[in-house]
Amino acid sequence: MALIKEFKEFALRGNVMDMAVGIIIGAAFGKIVSSLVKDVIMPPIGVAMGGVDFSNLAITIQEATEEAEAVVISYGAFIQTVVDFFIVAAAIFVAVKVMNNLKRKEEEAPAAPPEPSEEVKLLTEIRDALKNS
Repeated sequence: MALIKEFKEFALRGNVMDMAVGIIIGAAFGKIVSSLVKDVIMPPIGVAMGGVDFSNLAITIQEATEEAEAVVISYGAFIQTVVDFFIVAAAIFVAVKVMNNLKRKEEEAPAAPPEPSEEVKLLTEIRDALKNS
């Protein structure tokens, strides 16, 4: 029972929940980027290169037979994955850079002096009253 309690404390800590949310959002973002690369970016690049469809680019090592499928190196899919990676990396870099700038500005902003306590206010009033007497 102690193991379950310890796991529950671990899982419900703030950092673990933040990480889980980040992973879920990251997976969804990865799907969006994959679609962006596959459906929006690569077709114009393929047209610019003479009508090449990158998803079908492959080198056949062994032709298909009745017993076995063809053995191919799908370098077109690899190129799309590399483009995916660079887009995700750039997006994460920009997001981290923005967050670091915001954090730096927050640290550089001068903090307002703390409000004096009631005792200090009362002593100040007494001092001022004695000066005026």
